[in-house]
Amino acid sequence: MELIVGNMAFSTWSLRPWLVLKRCGAEFTLRELPLYGPNSARLLAEHSPTGKVPALKVEGVTIWDSMAICVFAAERFPHVPLWPADPHARWLARSVVCEFHAGFGALRNECAMGPDAAGVIHTMVGPDRAPPPASESVAADVRRLVAIIREMKARFGAGGPYLFGDWSIADAFLTPVATRFRHYQIDLAAHGDVDGVAAAYVAELLQQPDFLEWSEQAVADRT
Repeated sequence: MELIVGNMAFSTWSLRPWLVLKRCGAEFTLRELPLYGPNSARLLAEHSPTGKVPALKVEGVTIWDSMAICVFAAERFPHVPLWPADPHARWLARSVVCEFHAGFGALRNECAMGPDAAGVIHTMVGPDRAPPPASESVAADVRRLVAIIREMKARFGAGGPYLFGDWSIADAFLTPVATRFRHYQIDLAAHGDVDGVAAAYVAELLQQPDFLEWSEQAVADRT
């Protein structure tokens, strides 16, 4: 298997399936392509039918989109609990993953990762920080995310530090969100996290060993 990703410092969509494949213990090679450069469009088109990342090459087939790759991983590695065992938790885990995948456009656009119009590169890793966003659209997105985290943690998170207790695909999809909260210095307490449950969960995601491995490689690539 070969996983095609964008710049590891800021390709949020690429991070998700990488975390899932690492969790599965999958053997795969990694090809990192520059998302912004004179040859980027050509290189991306050579490896992905959509010209976007991530994409996974396996058995002569290219699977594109982070959701599709994660679904493939759950099928290929059924012994790895990528979804919660409890059926109610599993239904809701899939619901929130789909919401993460399709929604929160204001947060994505106004707290973007990668180079901005001024040439500043916003990254998921490293010590750089950006001012918090001021728009109500972003605030609404953050409130919704905080509400999801708090509800799922309260209902299903007693067995461990993650959203549904044990680590799952839902945590892979929320990890890039956690990096946005950190980089843009978003105060979750100001968005409904009255007792710090969501903030503690975000901190846990940012210390998860596979994410730290990704971060170390991304920082090394930038130096």
